[in-house]
Amino acid sequence: MDILFLIGIAIILGFIGGKITNRLKFPAVVGYIVMGLFLGPSFLGMFNLGLLDRIGIVSDVALALIAFVIGSQLSLDLLRKLGKRIIIILLAESFGAFVIVFLGVYLLTHKVYLALIFAALAPATAPAGTVAVLQEYRAKGPLTNTLLAIVGFDDAVAIVIYGLAAAIAKLLIIGKEGLSFYNTVGRPLIEIGGALAAGITIGMIWGYFIRKMHTRGELLTLSLGAILVCAGVANLLHLSLILSNLALGMVVASAFPRTSRRTLNAVQGITPPIYVIFFVAAGAQLQLSLLPQMGLLGLIYIAGRTAGKMGGAFLGAFITKAGTNIRKYLPFGLLSQAGVAIGLAVLVGREFGDLGATGHQLAVITINTIAATTIIFEIIGPIATKFAITKAGEVGKARR
Repeated sequence: MDILFLIGIAIILGFIGGKITNRLKFPAVVGYIVMGLFLGPSFLGMFNLGLLDRIGIVSDVALALIAFVIGSQLSLDLLRKLGKRIIIILLAESFGAFVIVFLGVYLLTHKVYLALIFAALAPATAPAGTVAVLQEYRAKGPLTNTLLAIVGFDDAVAIVIYGLAAAIAKLLIIGKEGLSFYNTVGRPLIEIGGALAAGITIGMIWGYFIRKMHTRGELLTLSLGAILVCAGVANLLHLSLILSNLALGMVVASAFPRTSRRTLNAVQGITPPIYVIFFVAAGAQLQLSLLPQMGLLGLIYIAGRTAGKMGGAFLGAFITKAGTNIRKYLPFGLLSQAGVAIGLAVLVGREFGDLGATGHQLAVITINTIAATTIIFEIIGPIATKFAITKAGEVGKARR
């Protein structure tokens, strides 16, 4: 079928799926994903894997917009108010997930390299589902601000942890020749630093011109152009698309606050259909046939990551004497996992697939297990986020 026809079908059916799940008191994003699941290879097969590759640009656009929206709500003034609390909670929940998953996988397999890789994938949190729920329910308040900051910077922490863990795993598999300073420290720092530098540079240039724009159409046109340029530069230089656009949004929010608010309103006006396509496509990529392959290892990963994320977030909030709502409900907003984790799992395949039989087996187990567990986290993550903001009393607080 024509690709435009299928994209139109995805938007319409995804919208219907979202309305159905709303009636059932679930976030619309769950409906989008479930509808994509039915349109994908697991059921109807209208969206095959070849087609999903062709519309992959939609995913990049959606992630760029999501990262920009997060950054636009994280000005330097807000980060100063949140202060060390964000850093402590971020490190606590990330390393909490790493430690618990490592222990669980090691006790099951008694293989340190396997435990290291799975533990390194656990900290990554998908911002897309979280932001979609926050926007849908117009959430605003201390919990929402903290949640946005955490999911925004989780990407950076996950990249650093993976770089260190992967280097040690290679050392264990093939010896010292598998360890290099560049792969261990240099590459993660270059990816993070380069992404931030790209976002800051484009943000400063863009901010100067956008102050002269007055109509909503002008703001939207120039804003979308800057966001896509930033995403394109990140892809071209193999940097983090999420971090670069996060920095872009933060620069504009901090240096040009009045313009930033108008820009954010303009950009959010075009996000709903893009979000629908993004999550329908994400649902279509989930293959139920992988669930049986998950096995006990996958169950331990799910349980360990959930316990580590939630326990670490609670501990970090308790240490920093955060508000009651943050301590009690922040842990529920950190469960979504998709793009970054799958991307790192694919990277495992590239980096370890050629390291003999052991490396190849590690690559296959990692990709299959993470793909299967993503199905679980993509469904429960948005539901848990809605529970958190509802219990915290932050639903409907943002202005339309």
